[in-house]
Amino acid sequence: MPISFPKQSGLQLPQSSAPGGGGGGEEPETGWGAGPGDSGMAVPQPFPSGPHLQPAGALMEPQPSPRSLAEGFLQEELRLNDELRQLQFSELVGIVYNPVEYAWEPHRSYVTRYCQGPKQVLFLGMNPGPFGMAQTGVPFGEVSVVRDWLGLGGPVRTPPQEHPKRPVLGLECPQSEVSGARFWGFFRNLCGQPEVFFRHCFVHNLCPLLLLAPSGRNITPAELPAKQREQLLGVCDAALCRQVQLLGVRLVVGVGRLAEQRARRALASLMPEVQVEGLLHPSPRSPQANKGWEAVAKERLDELGLLPLLAS
Repeated sequence: MPISFPKQSGLQLPQSSAPGGGGGGEEPETGWGAGPGDSGMAVPQPFPSGPHLQPAGALMEPQPSPRSLAEGFLQEELRLNDELRQLQFSELVGIVYNPVEYAWEPHRSYVTRYCQGPKQVLFLGMNPGPFGMAQTGVPFGEVSVVRDWLGLGGPVRTPPQEHPKRPVLGLECPQSEVSGARFWGFFRNLCGQPEVFFRHCFVHNLCPLLLLAPSGRNITPAELPAKQREQLLGVCDAALCRQVQLLGVRLVVGVGRLAEQRARRALASLMPEVQVEGLLHPSPRSPQANKGWEAVAKERLDELGLLPLLAS
């Protein structure tokens, strides 16, 4: 059933910023399933301090300017980073990458350039892929798309701890992120210019962390002990709820089944004003996506009534 998007008279900002509590065959920036029970000794994983923006009071302006809206969103991300630094992970996790920290410059450029007004639609991934956002700081951040279509750049620092099998090369990374190439390539063909896409839409990940085992293997939260997994996703859920309210989002499209499921859980208190739907993930691990993800995506967006929003 198509989603109706009436004109908005103004951005509705959150009245409270209190935090809430709280795989599979897909790549990171997808979704996570149920995991094993709570076991393993927890060890702290320190994160570096992130850059500081304006005080949180800037979020409460009734009619934010484009700059203050983007900075408000970045402030919420930095708040989430602060909360994530308090978490401890089991010995299963050897290294934690947070590209919102070490790839701050391209990430900030992404938000300040393309999050300059309220957004009716939020496409939601789950967490960074090793060759996408982990390199560029942009969700589904295939290097060539970030550089050549989105027109973003900036220095990417080395993470505080870097695994030799997962080097961070920034925009020099030669490895393609297939999911990101499919995702952004589809919208590039559909919209022509990025400004057409971002006029009403934005793309974000629920969790900014890439978790690596001591061997360098990707660890999904599904593999974390249950208590740790819920602590991690709980703070991310609360941040998503604040971000959705800040941007005035009417529809969240979970990219992948589990992203959709998590969004429904995180945003239950905002329904029915905010609707949650799903979109097949473009992962190369998905047989259905490999048969022609672009056609499936276009049909789904048509069902949701989104194609007119994406017309140039």
